[in-house]
Amino acid sequence: MNRTHRAIGAVVGSAVGDALGAPFEFGPAGAFSARFPVPGGVPGSAPGDVPDSVPGNTPGDVPGKENEMCGGGGWDVGEATDDTQMALHLAESLLEREGLDLPDVFARFQRWAASDPKDIGLQTEDVLTNGMPWDRAAATHFQINHRAAGNGSLMRATTSAVYFARHGQTATMDAARRIAALTHGDPAAWEGTAIFHDLLRVALEGGDPVAALPDSLALVDPDQRERYSVVLASHWHPDDATEPNGAVWPCLGSALWALRTTSGYADAVRAAIDLGGDTDTVAAVTGGLAGAVYGADAIPVRWTEPLHVPLPGAGERVLRLPELVDLAQRLVR
Repeated sequence: MNRTHRAIGAVVGSAVGDALGAPFEFGPAGAFSARFPVPGGVPGSAPGDVPDSVPGNTPGDVPGKENEMCGGGGWDVGEATDDTQMALHLAESLLEREGLDLPDVFARFQRWAASDPKDIGLQTEDVLTNGMPWDRAAATHFQINHRAAGNGSLMRATTSAVYFARHGQTATMDAARRIAALTHGDPAAWEGTAIFHDLLRVALEGGDPVAALPDSLALVDPDQRERYSVVLASHWHPDDATEPNGAVWPCLGSALWALRTTSGYADAVRAAIDLGGDTDTVAAVTGGLAGAVYGADAIPVRWTEPLHVPLPGAGERVLRLPELVDLAQRLVR
């Protein structure tokens, strides 16, 4: 499997996880598997209810029947949320500006926030609308509120992780911190995003991101290293979290747990959503990593066919699978 194939898996896999998880956001643990106990099945189906194969579909698909890409909670079937929208705005800035132009990224985020997206994090909205310049807005928010360690910088990081992976470990982690700091003033958010960038770099190279954790942690700010060492440890379980997975470190820890305890893209994303809480973001982070590890072909067609990403603030475009594949190819180049 080549690097481009893994990059497509990461970008598409993150968007798919986001869209799958969105209808279950803030719901209880186990809600996803309770509704869809059989992969590819209809709600409430039991083993044996769904044909193993249908012509033109992946195993378990039933034409005209609802599969796990179900929509709900204000989201259309296959519609990705603010997680992927911000990731794509970031990606387009990197490509059009031929590198990291922080003021340009911030301006794109501001236009997006002003275009009435369906969902936007409270902290992110405040930072993007408080009237402060790009290099002071997040810091000012943090000074006033003393709380800025949400997972909002992590949720959008797959595209930038693909772009900067070729520059090596130190460069990609540094870029992650700088991008995260645009909207999040807490160093915990910077370091969590940096770890994710590095783990995706390893996956794109065909390595094992779980095995690479010690190397990534060695470059984490010492003031943040312990909390990440705890949630990324091999024995950690999301039930051990002391904060909701809307915080950056349990979100990343939950994504690594889902990747570590499963053996395929679909199972990893299902496990992530079944944790409940901030399901779209945990699944987006999981989907980015799992997509890079297992490749684009591991993502079920029944999930990619309805996938679409509206882009408020960018001409009201809607990106679908072909556009996402093209974007991933350009990012990896």
